[in-house]
Amino acid sequence: MDLMNSQQQETDIFEPVPTIDDATEQYLHFTLADENYWVEILRVQEIKVWEPVTSLPNSPSYLCGVLNLRGNIVPIVDLRLRFDMPAKEYHSETVVIILKVEGLTDRTVGVVVDSVSDTHSVSPDAIQSSPDLGEGVNTAFINGLVTLDEQMMMLLDIDLLLSIEALG
Repeated sequence: MDLMNSQQQETDIFEPVPTIDDATEQYLHFTLADENYWVEILRVQEIKVWEPVTSLPNSPSYLCGVLNLRGNIVPIVDLRLRFDMPAKEYHSETVVIILKVEGLTDRTVGVVVDSVSDTHSVSPDAIQSSPDLGEGVNTAFINGLVTLDEQMMMLLDIDLLLSIEALG
């Protein structure tokens, strides 16, 4: 009987392990011009500091150029310019998020952002659909909106935003 009480006391000192909600998804938080955005963490391959890229002639203004990333040529897109925001000079604290984009062919694309913050778990019921602002405003690349600490966060659909057709 003493053995049984001893075992019970030992198990009582352990706290239950918190369960992970399989319905939540993880997102990486980054900013552009004081606006908050999220991308699915499973799409993030790497986060790098800015380094010069090779420019491509006749490319859209938001396509900075290409970068050789361990033998792979990766297009680098300035999301400020892609969203028609004012340009910002690149410096040693400028961040490039390397993302896996899925479409007709899977590929890797880097995006230049102002800063990367942290990750968050989000339950699908916390996601509100993006507003319909009419034909003049394209919100198709926004998967939804989430309010966190009284700030609105936009969940980006990087497959649509960075598709070959959208960047062409």
